[in-house]
Amino acid sequence: MKVSIIGCTHAGTFAAQSILTNHPDWEVDVFERNDTLSFLSCGIALWVSDRVSDPQKMFYSSPEQLSSLGAQMHMQHDVLAVDWDKKQLTVKNLVSQEEFIQKYDKLVITTGSQPVIPPVPGVDGPHVLHCKNWDDANQLKQNADQIQSAIVIGSGYIGAELAEAYSLKQKDVTLIDMLPHVMAKNFDENISEIAEQDYRDHGVKLQLQEKVVKFEDQDNGVIVTTDQGQYQADIAVLCVGFRPCTGLFQDQLQTLDNGAIIVDEYMQTSQPDVFAAGDAATVQYNPTQKPDYIPLATNAVRQGLLIGDNIATATHKYLGTQATSAVELYQRTYAGAGLTVNGAKARGVKVAHVSVEDNYRPEFMLSTEPVLLNLIWDPQTHRILGGSLTSKYDVSQSANTLSLAIQNQMTIEQLAMVDFFFQPNFDKPINYLSSVAIAAVAQQNQA
Repeated sequence: MKVSIIGCTHAGTFAAQSILTNHPDWEVDVFERNDTLSFLSCGIALWVSDRVSDPQKMFYSSPEQLSSLGAQMHMQHDVLAVDWDKKQLTVKNLVSQEEFIQKYDKLVITTGSQPVIPPVPGVDGPHVLHCKNWDDANQLKQNADQIQSAIVIGSGYIGAELAEAYSLKQKDVTLIDMLPHVMAKNFDENISEIAEQDYRDHGVKLQLQEKVVKFEDQDNGVIVTTDQGQYQADIAVLCVGFRPCTGLFQDQLQTLDNGAIIVDEYMQTSQPDVFAAGDAATVQYNPTQKPDYIPLATNAVRQGLLIGDNIATATHKYLGTQATSAVELYQRTYAGAGLTVNGAKARGVKVAHVSVEDNYRPEFMLSTEPVLLNLIWDPQTHRILGGSLTSKYDVSQSANTLSLAIQNQMTIEQLAMVDFFFQPNFDKPINYLSSVAIAAVAQQNQA
């Protein structure tokens, strides 16, 4: 059996490993445009701010490791075309410029995502940088000690972390976003506002609800013009999101409007013998029970593994995702799973919600920290659809608990009565997750 894999970041790496583990006698060819694979770009901001022990450890695999499993690695090779009927690829060697035809029996599309680049004048200027791959990471790290100021455009997780990183290095930082709050697609206002205050306390200038309309290159930096003002810095870094890198397959596969390839619960696309995973593909979003686009490394890894399980015979179903995630900014944890109120509104889902603030452990302890929690649920079925929380205490693992509750379709009544342990070093007689669920039940009973 001949398998071709197009793209090899997270989903492609794990797909290759899984296929060869399950079928060691198969012929697996991997085509990757870059000369590296498996780079954990989520560590870029940590590296910029000197919180990474060794940048090489940001790679968890290599072409040599996949080769040792039996993969034929074609690094710096670009797939130019797919002939679905003949089951063949047209491939270009980016070093020699040679083109050749590659036959396959099964095709795996793990082409990942690419940065959203706004179509504004000057966006390709030399002082406008990106934060996506290994080359971007090296450039950002190399100039981190040379610059005095930076403008970060986009306040999702990547932009939020990068703005924090520069401020911790005592740079003059401006954070620009079109939305009214930072991390607005990850958290609701009451949590975002806490992050915003931390930014201001650390000297970061927040320019929210502003749209970038122009970049002007200067000898020593860049001027960023928005619909409300102008800002100057040594560099500007674009962190405005990602879109599926699926242009090669446009109008040839069933996709969402943004180009994400729709896959079934076995990672099969609309073309026979063609599978897709990772940032190029959709996920089953459990809070809505619908396909969605959620480009997270965790989703890519699980989907890649499932391709190896299902490529011969449909065997293991995808369990879906809650988009569970967390980030630390200025020693405060932000974590969540599933829908926010704004996320539900954007998807046309009717929800109920409640917020609770409670100390994570008893007040008789010498120290404790408040935890702010939001819980989202379906007012008809009482099924939990989302939750988020923030604290100076590490509450990140609570997002995993909420994720499990959503995946298992637990109700607010069930979460209120879960057997959480009590020990004063760690929590209160009523755990804070139970507290917010109890508040949800009380609110629901009054509705």
